[in-house]
Amino acid sequence: MSPTPTAAHLRAGLMALCVALLAGCTIAKPRTDDPWEGFNRKMYAFNDAADKAVIRPTAMAYRKVTSANMRRVIANFFANIRMPITIVNDLLQVEPKLALRNTGRFAINTTLGFVGLFDPASEMRLPPQETDFGVTLAKWGLPEGPYLVLPLIGSTSARDVWRLPADHYADPLGWYADHRDLKFHAEQFPSLMYLVTLRSRGIEAEGLLEGVYDPYVFYRDAYRQRRLYDIYDGQPPAEVIEQMQGTGDIDVDQLLEEQQQYEKKNGGGNSP
Repeated sequence: MSPTPTAAHLRAGLMALCVALLAGCTIAKPRTDDPWEGFNRKMYAFNDAADKAVIRPTAMAYRKVTSANMRRVIANFFANIRMPITIVNDLLQVEPKLALRNTGRFAINTTLGFVGLFDPASEMRLPPQETDFGVTLAKWGLPEGPYLVLPLIGSTSARDVWRLPADHYADPLGWYADHRDLKFHAEQFPSLMYLVTLRSRGIEAEGLLEGVYDPYVFYRDAYRQRRLYDIYDGQPPAEVIEQMQGTGDIDVDQLLEEQQQYEKKNGGGNSP
């Protein structure tokens, strides 16, 4: 569900943008520490419990009543309708060619693709490409800040959290919800449906967690790595990756021993 921005959100977002602009057009190096780990682990545990109780069962029910082709069509629709977020951030990142390219993709899929249900733009060599306000701030030099886990939202950072209120202004799903007041808050249904499709796609990757010693660390590092690739358009420099991994201050032998003990205790690496 897209959060409804407040005046305070807007002022804070504009302040963050000003700081980023003053920092210059350089990409800030990633952080390897986790100073908010105590709070983050509590939020991770809360989110995990909520997922097991409500979110994952809802996503599983969605998969049972839809076919793979139907889910692909629905995913195409949501990817297309949220394209204005990417276009606006392309402009904020001073990438007019990308903004024009993604505007063309949006126009083609909205018309020839029947409001985005199909993806003819990819067949015209206009593959999907997404960006957001967090990437915009990074490309203008704003540091990542500490890793952060929010309730019902999940992984983010002190920098990326500003994409929630900022990208809301370019999100047609947010526009729809803001300008309607339906019974039982039905105006939020499209946003909720979008979140269900995202969770449904994540079910296919759940096997990656089998045998993981610390799922919290796995999610944290996976999020940081994905954001790094988003910021550097899929090609982060090797030295930045090494800094993100932080291997210089990690006892690798101890981590391997802990992982082996965990796998032995849990039957050779199977999930408990």
